[in-house]
Amino acid sequence: MPLAWITKTWFAFALAAALAAPALAAEPPSGPRPLRAGIIGLDTSHVIAFTQVLNDPKATGDLADVKVVAAYPGGSPDLPSSWDRVKGYTEQLRGKGVEIVPSIDELLGKVDVVLLESVDGRPHLEQARPVIAAGKPLFIDKPMAGSLADVITIFELAKAAGVPCFSSSSLRYCSEVQALRNGTSPLGKPLSVVAFGPYSTEPHHPDLFWYGVHGVEILYTIMGTGCKTVTREAPDRVAGVWADGRKGTYQGKKGYGAEVEGTKGKGTIGKYEGYKPLVVEICKFFKTKKPPVAAEETIELFAFMEAADESKRLGGAPVSIEDILAKARKAAAAKK
Repeated sequence: MPLAWITKTWFAFALAAALAAPALAAEPPSGPRPLRAGIIGLDTSHVIAFTQVLNDPKATGDLADVKVVAAYPGGSPDLPSSWDRVKGYTEQLRGKGVEIVPSIDELLGKVDVVLLESVDGRPHLEQARPVIAAGKPLFIDKPMAGSLADVITIFELAKAAGVPCFSSSSLRYCSEVQALRNGTSPLGKPLSVVAFGPYSTEPHHPDLFWYGVHGVEILYTIMGTGCKTVTREAPDRVAGVWADGRKGTYQGKKGYGAEVEGTKGKGTIGKYEGYKPLVVEICKFFKTKKPPVAAEETIELFAFMEAADESKRLGGAPVSIEDILAKARKAAAAKK
């Protein structure tokens, strides 16, 4: 075989390989795509904060596995703190590349998982129904609903459909709160807790649902379930007695945290670490479909807050949590 022909053939092969190499190198690495998240309700700053965390191109770990791709604005026309914000937050999300859609049904066709973010708890049940019917894992931001009966109904619908669902305030995931929860706090096991947070009411919701829910979430994260009676000691102070005799109190005041008396000492915790720890838990939930907060705990948490209103109506008399739950379960049965 002539040497010239061999040389020419080799050169042509080498040139073709060299030209192909950049194209091959430019191909993106293979692997599973991130879960597509959709947002319902663009009337809270949470939608901007959560999207910034999830869609950060430098996101790693669980945060890299979920991306916000679409959103439905929603909004409550009788609630200024809702309607006045929708347009601005909608435009901000659109500017971040999130597709804005005109209905929940259209949203559900574009996403794998859903964050229900409407600042108004009243429409949450009706907004959650199509999400549950579509089988999409669902996170519901505070307040979970506008009534305890609606909270129970959402959980029962989700359970019947086999759809994972949970709700939480970001305050649950402060490291000092979690340390008391999991037994690693230097204060030891909590014996008495006064959890605090801003007390700001909204006339369409029970008093503590609007902002008090953050302080009550801290309280329940530390104390766990088992509250038996609730007493409204003042407009911004609600005391509970647990079955084992421990006392847990919500106090409305500036800031977030808790004054704790434990088996190893007393102290005040109050280091807030932002939304990211909650968003990480939401991502883990979307991936594993295992709720990090039991439905029973969230239900009792809301029963505590609804019992606070009942105690207020009764002039500060103690109210049984079980009585509040029984009444709400009866109302929930009529909503399904």
